[in-house]
Amino acid sequence: MKKIIKIILRQLCLLMFPELKTAPENIPILTTLKCAVIQKIFRVNAHVPWPVHWTSQIRQPSKIKRGTRFPGLSLNCYIDARNGVLIGKNTWIGPRVSLISMNHDIENFNNYIKNTPIIVGDNCWIATNATILPGVELGDHTIVAAGAVVNKSFPKGNQIIGGVPAKLIQEINPYNPTEEEEQV
Repeated sequence: MKKIIKIILRQLCLLMFPELKTAPENIPILTTLKCAVIQKIFRVNAHVPWPVHWTSQIRQPSKIKRGTRFPGLSLNCYIDARNGVLIGKNTWIGPRVSLISMNHDIENFNNYIKNTPIIVGDNCWIATNATILPGVELGDHTIVAAGAVVNKSFPKGNQIIGGVPAKLIQEINPYNPTEEEEQV
C-alpha cells in the first residue's frame, strides 16, 4: 500500500512539473508536493521548472543545469545563475546554501562581471550555510562543510573542504553508491 501511494505521489509530481519527464526515486515526495502546490497555485517561484522551496530564491533558472536532484528544494537557498550553474548527479544542497555565479564590478557596483559558470560535480554535498562564489569548480564527491565560503576551485574531488575561505580539510575515499543509485 505504501509503495502504491508513493507511485501515485510521484505521478502527481510529474503532472505538476511535466518538464521533469521523470521524478527521481530519492526525492522527499510530500515536501516536493507542498512546494509544487505553492509554486503552481500561489505562484511563488513559478518561473522555476522544478520543485523549489517557497523560501528559496532562484535567479535565471534557465542557466542552471541540474543533475538528478532539485536545487533550491531545501529552505532559504539562494541560487544566482546569471553566469551559469552546472550541478552534477546526486548532489545534495542543504538549507541556506548560496550559489552566486555573478559578482559586482568593484569600480562600478551597477555593473556585473562575466565569469565562468559554477560547476559542482557528481555525488557532492553542500552543507548548511555554505556559500559558493563565481567561477568555482568542485570535483566529484566534494563535501563542503557547513558555513564554508568557497572562493576558489577544488577540482580534484574525493575531498572535504571547509572554512572561510575554504581549504582542503581531508581527502576521502571515492563515493560508494547504493544499489538504487547505480540503477538510475
